Amino acid sequence: MTKVSYYTKQGFRKLKDELNQLKDIERPKASSAIAEARDKGDLSENAEYDAAKEAQGLLEMRISKLEEILSNARLIDETKLDDTKVLVLSTVKVINKNNGMEMTYTLVAQREADLNKGKISVESPIGKGLLGKKVSEVVEIKVPSGNIQLEIIEIRRS
Repeated sequence: MTKVSYYTKQGFRKLKDELNQLKDIERPKASSAIAEARDKGDLSENAEYDAAKEAQGLLEMRISKLEEILSNARLIDETKLDDTKVLVLSTVKVINKNNGMEMTYTLVAQREADLNKGKISVESPIGKGLLGKKVSEVVEIKVPSGNIQLEIIEIRRS
């Protein structure tokens, strides 16, 4: 079952750049390492050859995974998103009803999430809880530390 993921232009470009780096630079390096190790003699007792082959296998798995992700990736046209409810790429200001703290999150695809920058995944408990909600709605979300209630006070596009 393939899983469609939605990306910003920057997130999509980052994935493509990583794939190109792996294919154009890392793959030839891996091939060279294998060839160099092969030239050192008996392959049955050549740890360097075994390590190079294993590294190549891991690299090929990573390339395959990125190709799969990119084939199922969809770009989000931010101009066509409804700004009256929380969607992917919404920046949402909320108040934690339990402690009065105000927080701002931008909902992004899982691979673009970075809590230090206020970007949370739409697949996280908070992201899932906020999706589809409107200003002034209060949502109760189960998080690892218990349940929290968040009131949405603002929704905007980044």
